[in-house]
Amino acid sequence: MTRSASETPYVLVLFYSRHGATQEMAQQLAAGIESVAGIAARLRTVPPVSPTTEAVDPEIPAEGAIYATLDDLRHCHGLALGSPTRFGNMASPLKYFLDTTSELWMNGALTDKPATAFTSTASLHGGQEATLLTMLVPLLHHGMVYAGVPYRETQLLTTRSGGTPYGTSHLAGAKAERELDVDETALARAQGARLGRLALAMRSLHEEA
Repeated sequence: MTRSASETPYVLVLFYSRHGATQEMAQQLAAGIESVAGIAARLRTVPPVSPTTEAVDPEIPAEGAIYATLDDLRHCHGLALGSPTRFGNMASPLKYFLDTTSELWMNGALTDKPATAFTSTASLHGGQEATLLTMLVPLLHHGMVYAGVPYRETQLLTTRSGGTPYGTSHLAGAKAERELDVDETALARAQGARLGRLALAMRSLHEEA
């Protein structure tokens, strides 16, 4: 499928969220992306996984972002990957989706596209940086160009909650009761804006004929 030259390029914001904190981060990154003229944000999520083999979830969620398809990933100009922490690792529903992308890997569909990651944890030292690094690994296998959060974003030096150079993070609290604070919001938006700028700048490296 060839993209129309007139179609607005987009960054895919792909996330899994159990209690809403990671979804809130995704929305802030999307706002940052769309602050850049000429590029759009496309919010997509993934379904939960089940220990049984019976499919019980509807194809379209009752609310929130719809489920991602491989075409959403194939035709994006950049990717922001978000997940809560599961023992210092990304959540299994997001990992499961990434495990289905071998076709894109074999065809180099994501090569030379910029990517970043974001995460949310219940506790301050709950594996934020480790989780971001686990999300980085499959992106590198796909040939993507990883973009973190540079220290010119001064909130990295002042934040008392989330925020890392590997990607934006959020301290949600044990019951996900804590909303994004001013620093976390600013970092998420800056991360999205940076990704949007890079997606436009790198567009010529991978556009389909």
